[in-house]
Amino acid sequence: MDGGGSMGFQQPADADPAPSPAGQVPRPAGPPPVPPRPAAPPSPHRDLVTWVHTERPVDVPGVYRFGHVPRPPEDPDRITNRRLLLGALLSPVLGWVVWRLVYLDVIPAWRFLALVSPESWDDEELMWDSYFWLLRLTVVAGVLYFGQWLEVYRRFVEPRVPPRVLALPPLRRFTTPELLRDAPSPHTAVPAHDRRRRGADTPSPRLLVQALLTAVLGWVVWRLMWEDTIPVWWFLERIAPESWLDEDLVWDSYAWLLRLTVVAGVLYFGQWLEVYRRFVEPRVPPRVLALPPLRTFTARRPPRRPEPPLPAPASAWPDLRAAGATALADRLDAEVRSGRMTDVDYVRISRAWENARMHAERSRVVTETVLRQGGASFTHPSGARDLPARSEARHDLLVSQLRLGLAPDQEKNPWAYRNAAIALDPGMLSTSLVAVGPPGSGKTRSVLRPVVESLNLQALCGRAAVVAVGPAEADLGPREAFDVVISLGDPASDYDFDLYGGAADPDEAAACLAEALLPEGEVDSRAARTALGQLLGPFHAAHGRYPAVGELRELLDGTPDAFAALRGVLDAAGAHQHLRDLMARERLHGRPEDVGPALADRVALLNRPAFAGFFDVHGLSHPFSLRALEHPLRVRICLPARGHAEASRILTRLVLAQFAAAVAARADRSLFACLVVDDAAHAVTEETVRDLQRLRSGHAGAVLALRSLDDVPEPLRGALLGAVGCHVALAGINTWDGGYFAETWGKTWVDDPRVTRAPDHYGGSFRRSMNTLRKLVTGRAVTTESVTVRKVERERWSASELAHSVPPGHAVVSLVTASGERVPPLLVDLNG
Repeated sequence: MDGGGSMGFQQPADADPAPSPAGQVPRPAGPPPVPPRPAAPPSPHRDLVTWVHTERPVDVPGVYRFGHVPRPPEDPDRITNRRLLLGALLSPVLGWVVWRLVYLDVIPAWRFLALVSPESWDDEELMWDSYFWLLRLTVVAGVLYFGQWLEVYRRFVEPRVPPRVLALPPLRRFTTPELLRDAPSPHTAVPAHDRRRRGADTPSPRLLVQALLTAVLGWVVWRLMWEDTIPVWWFLERIAPESWLDEDLVWDSYAWLLRLTVVAGVLYFGQWLEVYRRFVEPRVPPRVLALPPLRTFTARRPPRRPEPPLPAPASAWPDLRAAGATALADRLDAEVRSGRMTDVDYVRISRAWENARMHAERSRVVTETVLRQGGASFTHPSGARDLPARSEARHDLLVSQLRLGLAPDQEKNPWAYRNAAIALDPGMLSTSLVAVGPPGSGKTRSVLRPVVESLNLQALCGRAAVVAVGPAEADLGPREAFDVVISLGDPASDYDFDLYGGAADPDEAAACLAEALLPEGEVDSRAARTALGQLLGPFHAAHGRYPAVGELRELLDGTPDAFAALRGVLDAAGAHQHLRDLMARERLHGRPEDVGPALADRVALLNRPAFAGFFDVHGLSHPFSLRALEHPLRVRICLPARGHAEASRILTRLVLAQFAAAVAARADRSLFACLVVDDAAHAVTEETVRDLQRLRSGHAGAVLALRSLDDVPEPLRGALLGAVGCHVALAGINTWDGGYFAETWGKTWVDDPRVTRAPDHYGGSFRRSMNTLRKLVTGRAVTTESVTVRKVERERWSASELAHSVPPGHAVVSLVTASGERVPPLLVDLNG
């Protein structure tokens, strides 16, 4: 599942060496070159079975569900991190002060023992030493309790410690139960029939080093005990009668007890039993191992009772087994264990089974195909089973989610979203998304590239179709990740672009073309659609095709020869209705209200030498039409941004219009279709805003990136943000853009505390004297405070906060699901 880059060319081993240039002495071959860096980091879903069985709780909308742990409800009495750390740091100081007071008998804790114990105990040092340690432990317990060190551990240590460590017995007792849900059992790596074997999963080199180091450490500990550096001999003096202390047998027995304790510690912590079982047992005959002295420690001794059967390994296909397709599940599990199956294969085959399980004939076909082809069944028409290279973005294809970033624990973020990963899915993208941020803010790298990659993966799974539009230098993914790459203005492009979008109705083609040629505000769009319709309809009726760019320009310019030729063909064919449309267009030519010359000037931008060979209508190239979005296609349209900026804007508007028309005309809407535009500057019109609102009903969406809302006509800025459901305001936007986002997100009720201070004239003479003394010392009058909290409406994010408070690499993101659930504006770390 790792997205690896394409391998470089390698010369066969039996190939002849490359000839050296004449006159040069052949040199010996140098060392092999350093292998290139991987094109992408290892996939987080390398273990497919674990990935399938990982819980994906549905907590709140917009959260990345893979491995998500819902936060507990907010505690209104929860103290802040600052107060918690301050109290934790002060508690040892106060504990030390209390202990000194106890030790100096200022706090009469020693008298308690004298009161409750017999007088005969007063001379027993052991009793006083025990009570001494009891008092110490009491002070330490008070420091831990009143300093809330357990909360410090859970708040600052748990998030930074792996779950495997938290599951260890010393820490498991204090760890939050939710974090232990996915933590492995202490016996996870040990088979069920051998769970009592410590160190069974420790590598052999590490096991030997650990055993030897423990033996050395045991010898050092014994020497320190023997020389009384570690005071262990005093214990015998305290507990044994004085008559025993003169007996050598007592001291020798105690010495041997200490020796055995050290040896037992060395054997246990050095895992010498596992060393014996791993390195001695295989070299000893079974007859010797069966002897009583060794039988106790031998791991492969015959069992006294039948061992329980080993549990079957977890299957990645529990649904298939539940449906009775055991042979199918066994075949696919073998593919998983061999490492030949990726997450794309899993989702693609699961989708094929879900579509066929209710039909016996389809189920039979699916079963036969999978048994024959395994993980390569039902591959994408391109034959690809994964992308050639994946970025650092995380994808959970099982629920079609893309991890966008991490919502930090910040006051602006709602409690349920703090420290949670934020995700996008097709349901949210069907409401469309607008990302606004200046150059360098991360629009392409952190938003558009991951979205395109996620949709490409879902296209390989047979779930989506994607069209990515942007300049050729925009990093929307490698060219090999797309099925169709249209490089407009590049003679080496393998595909052409259909200027008319494959429309069978000339009026529909005219509407899309008029929307692209003349943006809102320059010319009445209805007049432009009418003018183009009066030319495209007659031309299509006369020639069975639409006009080429040069022919359309001549007709819009009103060239007499072009009109005469078209009129003659229509007259000969008897197309009188189309002839009347053409004559009406010809009569209107030259009048002040004629939009033909303006349209001809815009068409001339597409009739340049750089576009020679493109927009072919004679069948000489391979034109791509957006009508093909009923198939899981991955399309990349590269625009000629340099030197042809206005032509690129026309083409962007044309793709937007054609995409909306193609989505509305789709008969099969099971695939999610998405259009991603890297730079939508000057591409938004009034009709575009209406089209964005209609995409959701066609199971489609659009992702538009803008450097600033200034690139959108002023009357349409608020309408654009209101038409889409998802908004991304990146760091660095100006206050004018922030004002539109603030207005779109609206206001919310917040608590507004008001503090009132008044001179303190209350109390008796002593209190007033103390207040006078404080005033003389501090120079400020003593006051009383009263706090009043009221509910007020405030903007969720103000324009100033969006412009000045969003850190680099962050964005404020708001989302809407397909069902209408809203995710409030969240501060998201796009690199988290």
